[in-house]
Amino acid sequence: MIPQLIRRPKSRGLRLWPVGLVLSLTFITTVGIAVGVFFAGWDLLGARGLKTQRRLDASTLFDLVKLAFGVVAGAGALVALVVAYRRQRVDEDGALREATRLHTERFTTAVSQIGDESAAVRLGGVHALAGLADDAPTDLLRQTCIDVLCAYLRLPYSAEADLPPDDAAARHAYLALREVRHTIIRLIRDRTSVDPEETSVSWQGYDLDFTGVVFDGGDFTGAVFAPGATVSFRDARFSDGTCSFVDACFSGGTVSFGGAAFSGGTVIFSQAVFRGGRVDFGATFSGGTVDFCGARFTGATLDFTAATGLAPIDLVQGGGPLPPGLSLPDAWLPPAP
Repeated sequence: MIPQLIRRPKSRGLRLWPVGLVLSLTFITTVGIAVGVFFAGWDLLGARGLKTQRRLDASTLFDLVKLAFGVVAGAGALVALVVAYRRQRVDEDGALREATRLHTERFTTAVSQIGDESAAVRLGGVHALAGLADDAPTDLLRQTCIDVLCAYLRLPYSAEADLPPDDAAARHAYLALREVRHTIIRLIRDRTSVDPEETSVSWQGYDLDFTGVVFDGGDFTGAVFAPGATVSFRDARFSDGTCSFVDACFSGGTVSFGGAAFSGGTVIFSQAVFRGGRVDFGATFSGGTVDFCGARFTGATLDFTAATGLAPIDLVQGGGPLPPGLSLPDAWLPPAP
């Protein structure tokens, strides 16, 4: 099993220290800073001492009065600053609660659409859920939306080869369901392939769980599996169609194809970049075409040692030495010169 990245939800509610304690600590800190500045200045100016006076003249008394009023004014400003800060925090927390409430209402509606019998309504729900993930006020809510989309792909699904022969109704239902599933894959691709510096909407770094999913096509072209993410294709079945990972970038996340079955169709890793992290390819290659033509390995660990079946195309170019970090079964190793 691959280790799952656990995101612990933050506790709900605003936690604030008692205002009396905050004011006391702030006042003590301010006085401490003022005393430190005073003595630092005293030392820098090289003062030898204070000139003592038996009686206070009018000028000195006036200075003391001004100092007292200055201390009172400073204390008042300090209280106002603390109160304003707490009010701002409370307002921000209230805004977040309201955004979360609206998000929950929209989330409930979108999930009910995904479960509708009509494929058109399901497509609308899929796009609505993707939009919710984009607008989510917290990372946890965005991950929840992504989890629901991935869970839809994990639902029981029969590939075209498994359909009853000459059953037009079953085929139409299959084509409608396939359109919904491929739309989910495309939406995930679009939001993981973007450059975070160019757009505020990116799903890079979030977990993607495709465990046991049946892929009869799908486009992950240019997708970026970024550091911090756990992406699971464990026990997935690539049975038909063309599934593209062309120009995909595996750049530090934990990605697993362990237990997957490449039994039909075409899976293309051409020009994919494996730039870091670990990718487990302990899969079964029993049919179809798996193509690694032009794939680049720079600092990643690709483990094929538990793989069985026929070696993918062009995994080792020209029969030369294995790239660093690439481990193959003995049966796939090129013959010794």
